[in-house]
Amino acid sequence: MVTSKKDIATSRKKIINATSKAIKDFSMIEDDDFIMICISGGKDSYTMLDMMIHLQKYGNTKFNFIVVNMDQKQPGFPKEILPKYLNNLDLNYKIIEKDTYSIVKEKIPEGKTMCSLCSRLRRGTLYDLARDLNCNKIALGHHMDDIIETYFLNLFFSGKMEAMPPKYLIDKGDLMVLRPLSYCKESDIETYSKLMKFPIIPCNLCGSQTNLQRKKIKKMIQDWELTYPNRKAIIFNALQNISPSHLLDKNIFDFLNLSPINDANQLV
Repeated sequence: MVTSKKDIATSRKKIINATSKAIKDFSMIEDDDFIMICISGGKDSYTMLDMMIHLQKYGNTKFNFIVVNMDQKQPGFPKEILPKYLNNLDLNYKIIEKDTYSIVKEKIPEGKTMCSLCSRLRRGTLYDLARDLNCNKIALGHHMDDIIETYFLNLFFSGKMEAMPPKYLIDKGDLMVLRPLSYCKESDIETYSKLMKFPIIPCNLCGSQTNLQRKKIKKMIQDWELTYPNRKAIIFNALQNISPSHLLDKNIFDFLNLSPINDANQLV
């Protein structure tokens, strides 16, 4: 397939619009922010980086960023790809080396999923680095599909109604985590990534696991989408349209003090 400038422009505009809206809706970026953009070498983080470059150049908010990749010492990791790509863009970046791969392989029994421990190890390292670099915010490449899948994972396997927020403070309260692609569909990101010919680096650690619950949830949602088109958009809208009084959580709605009024005339 021949890629045209028009195809790229159309795809880019769709993602720029969705990213800009998410950033505006959740007040993600302010003047003088110094953001650590975490890039893994996958389609999502490449797309996020491209959007952040665009917004820094053409947006109304004046912010700076540094690109960070974490080399987790996975076997066969092509160390030369990201530096070459980032150098060509003349970007400020840092590659941090941390052998989390060996820790995860040692701690997690064969056949068990590695994502939870791998994520915790990676997250802690990135938080420490952000502090060392004097960043006040961290940008991650999660998109709309990730948010929906996380909601169902928590619903089915953790017994809680929780997804991925577009923006949150870490437990210590000193760093803000952003998800600028929260309104972007994975299919749109995939299309854009192919059009842009990003040098994708596969994750050989988690990508090779066949028993991931997330994969099963993704397949379930894809099947729904085929049977009932536009299900994902409706589910995502539901996450923004919560009625605490129609759920069962006593911590977010005061059922204890809920009582009818004595005089109906008070309603007039």
